[in-house]
Amino acid sequence: MIPTNSCKELPCAVMPDVAKQPHTGPKGTLNWVGMSQIELPVFVQNLQGGRIQMLARVQAYVNLTDPNSKGIHMSRLYVALDNILAMNDLTPDVLRETISQFVDSHEGLSDAAYLECRFDYFERRNSLLSDNSGWKNYPVRVAATLRNGQIETEVSVEVPYSSTCPCSAALARQLIQEGFRETFGSDVESVDANRVYEWLGTTQGIRATPHSQRSIAQIKVKLADNTAHNLPITHLIDCIEHALQTPVQATVKREDEQEFARLNAANLMFCEDAARRLKTALGDDSTVQDFWIRVNHMESLHAHDAVSVVVKGIDGGYRDDPHEYIHPA
Repeated sequence: MIPTNSCKELPCAVMPDVAKQPHTGPKGTLNWVGMSQIELPVFVQNLQGGRIQMLARVQAYVNLTDPNSKGIHMSRLYVALDNILAMNDLTPDVLRETISQFVDSHEGLSDAAYLECRFDYFERRNSLLSDNSGWKNYPVRVAATLRNGQIETEVSVEVPYSSTCPCSAALARQLIQEGFRETFGSDVESVDANRVYEWLGTTQGIRATPHSQRSIAQIKVKLADNTAHNLPITHLIDCIEHALQTPVQATVKREDEQEFARLNAANLMFCEDAARRLKTALGDDSTVQDFWIRVNHMESLHAHDAVSVVVKGIDGGYRDDPHEYIHPA
């Protein structure tokens, strides 16, 4: 048995550091090394100027430029996220500071960094006509990339809207015309206007309605101004909803529902029409350097979706990849 006072003479155990041991495996550089699905609380400013706390799911990476190194220091990435990003306002300045710290803490190992935050952006949106408003949720992805000393900021958002099929609308109108002729005949001069007015208010008068469906616009933009101090999330949502004219509603009274029906009839859209509207709107937006657009019309007639994809088409810009998703299933 060892005397209790002899423990002072035992050597202190040194914690092993595998990262400092010689690298004996295959050598080579790596594009990205880091972590994903990190959960952090952040704050985002909404349309009313308020700060809303949200749960961000974060990805953090640096490249590995030293082929002889075992790897990066992942704890340093997490410490930077915890000290700079967590419980802070999510702004371009904070993103720039965080990814710069990623690289600074890996001097000699890395010269590029990537940071991505995904969260649900909640905002109160006004009803169409009534004096009401309600909360709407927009899935958002914000990303910042540092390469060759240059930082690029990207914002992606999903916006739900309604799309009414132009072909279906034409077929419905034809049935209504046929119903009118069956009821009133072909002698237009003898038709009583009041009787027609009353007939149009019956189920026999509107014997067919066009099909419409909930649709999703997935937008990804690269910001033109890398010195911006705020993320233009609300600006993008406003731009998209204004271009499409049929945004999904929150609080709805009868007058709002009627206006929604009117807007759908006034904005009949194939997926091609919706994509062209958004291409025009984002192409005229000076805050957007590049964009990628995918519209998804989740058909009520078919069991499949109708999809259209378009990019701005600048050199070295986004590819016209149809299977990119902001929030993968």
